[in-house]
Amino acid sequence: MSEKKLAFIIVADQPYVHSDGEDADFTAAASSIFISMTETYIPLLRMMERLESDGVDFKLGLVMTPLVCEMLENPVLQENFVTFLDRRIAFGKKELERNAGNDAVLSQVNRTLETLEETRRVFTEVYGKRLLPVFKSFAAKKYLEIISTAATFAHLPHFADLPESVNAQVETGIHASRVFFGENGDGFYLPQLGWAKGFDKILRSYGINYTVVDARSLLFSQDANLAEGNGIFEPSRTENSLVLFPADPFTSRDFGSSSGYLRNPLYRSQERDLGYELPLEELDDFVGEGNIRLQTGYKYWSNGSGEGDGAFYDKEKALEQVKKDARAFYDERYSRLDAASKIMGETAPMLVCEVSARLFGEYWHEGLDFLEEVIRIAGKEGGFTLTLCRDNLDRQFSLKRVNPYPCSSAGEGYAENLIDGSNNWMVRYVKKATERMVHLAESFPMETGLKARLLNMGTREVLLAQSSDWPMMIQDGSAPDRAAQEFKDYITSFSLVFDALASNTVSTEWLTNLEKKHAIFPWINYRVFSIKK
Repeated sequence: MSEKKLAFIIVADQPYVHSDGEDADFTAAASSIFISMTETYIPLLRMMERLESDGVDFKLGLVMTPLVCEMLENPVLQENFVTFLDRRIAFGKKELERNAGNDAVLSQVNRTLETLEETRRVFTEVYGKRLLPVFKSFAAKKYLEIISTAATFAHLPHFADLPESVNAQVETGIHASRVFFGENGDGFYLPQLGWAKGFDKILRSYGINYTVVDARSLLFSQDANLAEGNGIFEPSRTENSLVLFPADPFTSRDFGSSSGYLRNPLYRSQERDLGYELPLEELDDFVGEGNIRLQTGYKYWSNGSGEGDGAFYDKEKALEQVKKDARAFYDERYSRLDAASKIMGETAPMLVCEVSARLFGEYWHEGLDFLEEVIRIAGKEGGFTLTLCRDNLDRQFSLKRVNPYPCSSAGEGYAENLIDGSNNWMVRYVKKATERMVHLAESFPMETGLKARLLNMGTREVLLAQSSDWPMMIQDGSAPDRAAQEFKDYITSFSLVFDALASNTVSTEWLTNLEKKHAIFPWINYRVFSIKK
């Protein structure tokens, strides 16, 4: 019987938060990246350090969007993150005083306070305030595979009728990976696993050997003969020999559904934060503009505590449940892989589990404990081997050929939530801006100096406007006003760039300020929007 394989792919994407150094911004928008650093990115690195120290071999695929990388490397945001931690630590010390004599609450406060103090120490003293070099070091040791993705996490099928736009997102994303990690690797992650006809030709033209697709892209393919194939347990290839790894459709059910692991009543409630419960006058630094409440990071209750105080979160019981859930996850995957192995003979069955990074820690407090337990069980029992997609390309030119069905993991399979009644007004603006950017790239093929700066700035604004984060935030109601305003700002800024080039006049002061405000991709070249000859 053949070897059984499982690949984890962790996808780190977040809405872009800019900082020009004028002040320390701790609005809800700015705090989002700091919360992810506190609860997901740094704990993920600490988990990998423990596994390495204990001699546990592990393999993880990591998609870190260029915008996340830009934010993590921003010196202003790095300094603001330290201040962010200091505010939470100071709040925790006040909580110790406020709850003196209440042992049940004090234990919760002390645990959170100790974690924050350790996070601050590690970030400043061990990592030197920079996380990307640490991720890069694990990639160099072959524990991590860094997978490139689109420049601003645009849902590419929505721009399939503008191939220059898809090229710009892909080329900029690949170059960003080289800048931040020194390599772009073999794979390219399509945001929301969005597939459209012709994407294989584009990706192969940039040297990409594989991508991950929604399982329905293969299962609904007209030329996918399931009687002869191995379904989602084996990759296939397109006409241009781009290898397609189907994502396990049950992973989203196990993690993200209403009955998923993170909903267990023993796990910590991530919604009930003191920032939403205490009177405003007791929150000090955790009230934003317009009396918007911000998270403090102090969460005392479990999912099963109900609306009242109820039962406090019990860390020990939660960790016992983690072991049960990790065992259930491992056993279920092993059972499916074992059944597939009996059918596939000498061909090794493989499952690809693609999960949002924010699920591990930020959305599910015990998520990284769960992931670590799964990795340790796999290493100890060996029922299946943890693998990387790039290590499974040996049959790239002999795999079964398919013509993938246009599909996405967003919405009900077609990313309809990114273009519904709440956000479809954005389409006409971003499409027109994209068309104009292609026109500019063609009209000014060899510009330098001030005009090149204008064209490069226009490129940044269009790429930022294309991000799928904005329509997603409007549709799910997480921050609709912010998303709409960000989008409008990018479109307005691009329109000013377009008008300045058309009239051959520009305010250098305005351009310099805009370059400071949206200081992403300093190496950007507007010619990425040129029509490929």
